[in-house]
Amino acid sequence: MRYSHFPILDIATICAHLGVQQAVISPGSRNAPLTIAFVRHPKIQCYSISDERAAAFIALGMAQQSGKPVALVCTSGSAGLNYAPAVAEAYFSQVPLLLLTADRPPEWVNQADGQTIHQRNMYGQHCKAAYEIPADYIHPDALWAIRRTMCEAIHTSTAYPAGPVHINMPFREPFYPKPEDDLTFSPNLRLFEEQRGQMQLPEDIWHSIIEKVSKTPKILLVAGQNRYEPSLVAAIEQLPFALLGDIFANIHTARNNVFRYEIGLQQPIWHSPDLLITFGQSVLSKVLKNRLRQYPPLEHWHIQEAGHVPDVFQSLTRIIRTSPVLFFQTLSQKWKDRPTTDYWLPFPLFDAARSDRRLAQLQATAPLSEPLAVYRLMQALPQRATLHLANSMPVRYAQAIGLRHTQTVEVFCNRGTSGIDGCVSTAVGHALASPNKLHILLVGDVAFLYDRNALWHNYSLPNLRIVVLNNGGGGIFRMIDGPRNLAETDEYFVTQQRLSARSAAEEAGFAYLYANTKEQVEAVLPKFFGNEGVPILLEITTQQADNEQAWRFLQSPS
Repeated sequence: MRYSHFPILDIATICAHLGVQQAVISPGSRNAPLTIAFVRHPKIQCYSISDERAAAFIALGMAQQSGKPVALVCTSGSAGLNYAPAVAEAYFSQVPLLLLTADRPPEWVNQADGQTIHQRNMYGQHCKAAYEIPADYIHPDALWAIRRTMCEAIHTSTAYPAGPVHINMPFREPFYPKPEDDLTFSPNLRLFEEQRGQMQLPEDIWHSIIEKVSKTPKILLVAGQNRYEPSLVAAIEQLPFALLGDIFANIHTARNNVFRYEIGLQQPIWHSPDLLITFGQSVLSKVLKNRLRQYPPLEHWHIQEAGHVPDVFQSLTRIIRTSPVLFFQTLSQKWKDRPTTDYWLPFPLFDAARSDRRLAQLQATAPLSEPLAVYRLMQALPQRATLHLANSMPVRYAQAIGLRHTQTVEVFCNRGTSGIDGCVSTAVGHALASPNKLHILLVGDVAFLYDRNALWHNYSLPNLRIVVLNNGGGGIFRMIDGPRNLAETDEYFVTQQRLSARSAAEEAGFAYLYANTKEQVEAVLPKFFGNEGVPILLEITTQQADNEQAWRFLQSPS
């Protein structure tokens, strides 16, 4: 006997054929047809994550790491709403996700039936596209519509810029197959594939680019968030232009990358570039954004294949529709016979080692602080490791300390929406997707506790290391001027808390390490990186006053 939801089995086959290799499933009854389809398909690896919010960020991490779309499967009702934070992050970070939400049949919406909400287009503008498949499969056109919709949805999610796509799926009862039902996957589905090529610029455009660049004395490159691409770095470092990039731009190994460039920005002297060339996604440095907005370049080019281009520096004059890799490879090739000169800087030469001396002074004279702990952690990072940074202070500490040209470390941070809500889950997704890489997450106590359900599952994470900076609350609100001196700061902004990460670590099967002095940090770091095959959580506790004092000392211009 044929299974009543037999067309849903084909959805798993279509996903596997078009590059979906992983599915993250949250338990439920209405989504049983989808769960059965994915779990029984031999070419899709499935993970069961009970908390839908954590599940969505874990899938986000998997898709970030692999570059391939990951399917998310949940039941009807509010379950899918819990995907929303990760959906917004995926949209702005350009990460391909397939959101497969089970639903009641349309006639039962708004009829006080259980687990029923308005699910059509429930992610609004935070999805590249939203679809709904038929609830009934009697007519042959319904089968065609399901298969066509799935093909279109997957291709849409992966087309540049990638992003999340929602497919709402109303299912009628019964959901579960009977023992005698045929659960065979269709062998010969008619699918359509999509072939893409690189966007080559015509020669007349290249002629205008070279002519402009060759006659412009003050050129500055600024890199936004980007994956580490050796070919991109190799092309950019052939050019005689200064390169500014945040830690998650992953261009720190380029020879013309300006190490700790924010120290240079602290100087009062600033010379606007004649030509600013940008690529990548978001930029962290508020000082850089303010300088370029206040003193705009004469021209600003942004390199991006397709999609919306934000005018973050309020100076955009030209969008060049090609990939940054192809653009800089071609530019360096056409530039190779020209004389090389020292690159121009918008600020005077500065002493990048100043931070090292100040940190050494803190190490010698001050109690343990978070800047010191992060400094030692980043010094000890193994080559070819992956560093994950939570938002708020961890990413700012890491930005100020920086990675050196010799450190082959790739950095990730959820800067699409810059929230703290899924940073642990995202790192877990990366670790699951690439078990042969070592992943290190640097996270604050509030962000860790907020997302501790990231560790609530049955999957081993021997390649994951977590450092929790526990200062008893949201320490960033003592670092910024607005709330620092308010009477309400401690209770309503810092939100002081007394919890430790120990119980969460032990419940999840992590080895637990602890440090609250400089000497203890030095003692535990070899254990933290040396114990292979075991997930480890290191909790470092500090006092907020010590952190504030150390951070201001590190950031002071003189």
